Amino acid sequence: MEPDQLFKKRHSLAHILAMAVLEIFPEAKLAIGPPIDNGFYYDFDLPRAIQPEDLPDLKKRMEQLAAGGLTFTQSVASIEDAKKRFEGQPYKLELINDLAEKGEKEVSLYTSDTFTDLCKGPHVGSSKEIAPGSFALSHAAGAYWRGDEKRPMLQRIYGLAFDTPAELSAYQQMMEEAKRRDHRVLGPQLGIYMTSDLVGAGLPLWMPKGETVKHLLQAYMREKEQAAGYQYVSTPVLAHEGLYQRSGHARYYADEMYSFVDDEGNKFFMKPMNCPHHHMIFEKLTTSYRDLPLRLAEAGWVYRKELSGTLSGLIRVRGTITQNDAHIYTTPEQLKEEFAGVLRLFKSVYDELGITGYWFRLSLPDFENNAEKYAGDQAVWENAAAEIRETLMSSETPFVEVKGEASFYGPKVDVQIKNVTGKEDTIATCQVDILVPQRMNLTYIDEQGNEQHPIVIHRAILGSYERFTAFLLEQTAGNLPFWLAPVQVVVIAVSDRFNEDAEEVAGQLRSSGIRVEVDDTGESVGKKIRNASLQKIPAKIVIGQQEVDSKSDAGPVGLSYSVKVNWRSDLEDLGGEVTELQELREKMVALVRSKRH
Repeated sequence: MEPDQLFKKRHSLAHILAMAVLEIFPEAKLAIGPPIDNGFYYDFDLPRAIQPEDLPDLKKRMEQLAAGGLTFTQSVASIEDAKKRFEGQPYKLELINDLAEKGEKEVSLYTSDTFTDLCKGPHVGSSKEIAPGSFALSHAAGAYWRGDEKRPMLQRIYGLAFDTPAELSAYQQMMEEAKRRDHRVLGPQLGIYMTSDLVGAGLPLWMPKGETVKHLLQAYMREKEQAAGYQYVSTPVLAHEGLYQRSGHARYYADEMYSFVDDEGNKFFMKPMNCPHHHMIFEKLTTSYRDLPLRLAEAGWVYRKELSGTLSGLIRVRGTITQNDAHIYTTPEQLKEEFAGVLRLFKSVYDELGITGYWFRLSLPDFENNAEKYAGDQAVWENAAAEIRETLMSSETPFVEVKGEASFYGPKVDVQIKNVTGKEDTIATCQVDILVPQRMNLTYIDEQGNEQHPIVIHRAILGSYERFTAFLLEQTAGNLPFWLAPVQVVVIAVSDRFNEDAEEVAGQLRSSGIRVEVDDTGESVGKKIRNASLQKIPAKIVIGQQEVDSKSDAGPVGLSYSVKVNWRSDLEDLGGEVTELQELREKMVALVRSKRH
């Protein structure tokens, strides 16, 4: 398909950026400069680091060049001529040599004024097609040449580009909001998690408040899953290589698994997924079709050898990844109903957690163009895909089909949503496995007394608790719903002489299961309220003389107080009137039970 006009503008701006950089750094070594979803970038090897203050000057020069009506003229050159033209440019020469090794005799070039780049295009006819004010330089960052951490580190300058200045401004505003919601900022700020160089990259430490959130989500999912007929299991984070040889993961997945050899010469892997362990439990629990479906669930710890450049807060980590994992072992006849049950669970959980705007993506095999990727009987694949498609259609849930995105062992359904930057993101997955049960020789006896292989549904409603917590922080800007907030109420003592009463109020709320902190520091009341607001605490109660004067003996429930709640802005409709403490306790307990979001 012919690239659209915006693609051409972004591609042309990458060349104009290179021209501007060469004016400041004539000795710069050029790498690559492609268009991307929101603009463009160009990688450079420069004599010094690009500073933020360099970007306005570069942008100004780009605007001048664009206003001059640069043209982009394509030509071709032989491999030898191209090498001569790019002498002194090692990265360009490497790309040319790669083309020569592929059998190419000529290369495509684009020239603007005195600048020529190795490029297939396409570009705009004239830079005057780029509207003034429709692009900006956002930032510079390090980037390994060709994404290889063993290769030189280059400097990548990123630009934003849209058709109009208004579209650029709207995108920049969205990105500012995304920064405000970035879980990598909110998480440490709110005491959810932290990182330590001594612990290692991609190994987050859950702090007390974060562990509270994680525990609440795990308890919630356990209750939902057990009500849906799942049985919880627990498996070790290590396994002998024999397990992964049997499952096939040692062959296909070894590069992404941590391993070590013990003193006796046995090789072990840190598990990157829970399914092989669950398959061993299936063998112990199942003999007959009467034992199916078998639904096994686990908040299982897994570890994955991710490249350092791909790590990002809680979104992508090396460990401990705590999967909201489950495996359903079914007969072919049960597959459709079990898959429908998974979809019902997805909808129930997402409705209660306030997740909206999601859709399903049915990832199918592409036997026409990449048949070797998909092992097993094609007819079985097609039957499984048909069952899933029919179930999605009958559930009246929006979904799209994407050919070629299936796992190697079966079709899958991913839950897609737009994140705070407007990009499509996967928050959960459900996979149908028709291959590994055969490879591992998992069997049951059917009604006719014949040995059969089960079909396995791998599903993770919340994905990993790490990734889902990051998602919730960004979607709510840290304003977690009352039932999930690590601290639900802060009781603020006006001065030291009210500390005892503040503790009494907090104690009564705690006795009802409400998570409470008392702020009895020497700060002013205004400062205490601001601190609680910055911590996104849903409710604030101030205890001063008026509240103490309202105190009375309420018998078995303890002392009674008349208090007023200062609710967080998203909960203001709950009212800020003065109420009796016992009534408030009941109101907060009901609020927790409602799972209001």
